[in-house]
Amino acid sequence: MKKNLIGKILGTLTAAVLSAGLLAGCGKSAETSAQPAQTQAPAQTETTSPAENAEAEAPAADVVESKGTITVAASQTPHSEILAEAAKILASQGWDLQVTVFDDYVQPNNVVESEEFDANYFQHIPYLESFNAEQGTHLVNAGGIHYEPFGIYAGTKSSLDDIADGDEIAVPNDTTNEARALLLLQDNGILTLREGAGLTATVNDIETYNVKVKIIELAAESVKDAIPDAAFVVLNGNYALEAGLSVGRDALAFEANDSEAAKTYVNVIAVKEGHENDEGIKALVEVLKSDEIKEFINSTYDGAVVPF
Repeated sequence: MKKNLIGKILGTLTAAVLSAGLLAGCGKSAETSAQPAQTQAPAQTETTSPAENAEAEAPAADVVESKGTITVAASQTPHSEILAEAAKILASQGWDLQVTVFDDYVQPNNVVESEEFDANYFQHIPYLESFNAEQGTHLVNAGGIHYEPFGIYAGTKSSLDDIADGDEIAVPNDTTNEARALLLLQDNGILTLREGAGLTATVNDIETYNVKVKIIELAAESVKDAIPDAAFVVLNGNYALEAGLSVGRDALAFEANDSEAAKTYVNVIAVKEGHENDEGIKALVEVLKSDEIKEFINSTYDGAVVPF
């Protein structure tokens, strides 16, 4: 089944690549990264920014003095959506927020390290720290914005009560997210990890299978594609949203909002070291932590995204 499942997913991805003429993916090192959706050096979207629209529509006397441009690399959901809402507030303050969407976990860090972009918004702190250690980059946390609870979702089975020996459970295969998925499975009595494995746990740290399931390791963005074939899948919050799922409505089990995971896996604005106190970055973080953005997040994502 594992071979068939992975083969099916690879076949689906290959077809998508051929049809779009584009290689995209996610990984923990430069060798496994994909190009951003636009190209290796993505151009900004051609739509006008909120700041430009405000300047064009407002009477001359009401034009806000420009403070400059803030460029951010982001994942599509929910990060770019939250940034789009923040852009409206920033425009009223004189900032032009320009966002480029990437569909992998490597290039957004590379373009901030090279200072091609001012910041990125897609990752949690463990991944940032792991990336720095592996790639020799110098990225730092400029502010925690939100938390996305990991959840276990139905595949071919609709209840964890029906789990049985031989069932396959798809999990992300990157270092930090696999540990998080395994810890959630442990919390729900499916397996037991070696003592002390914690946030570095892999399948090699599984000490006991309380139910003799098969753990299928897939790239984070591919786990949702296993839903038709695996008994259950364990999804990152953003990929659950892309699959049309939410923690509040669909998760069979999920991390508690007050858990250690919530504090550990907060999604942050990341910048190159030395830029965390830049005026534009401070303005961006302040807006993203504002009551207006918190209200937007709570009303939009049905518990799949939680303001930090």
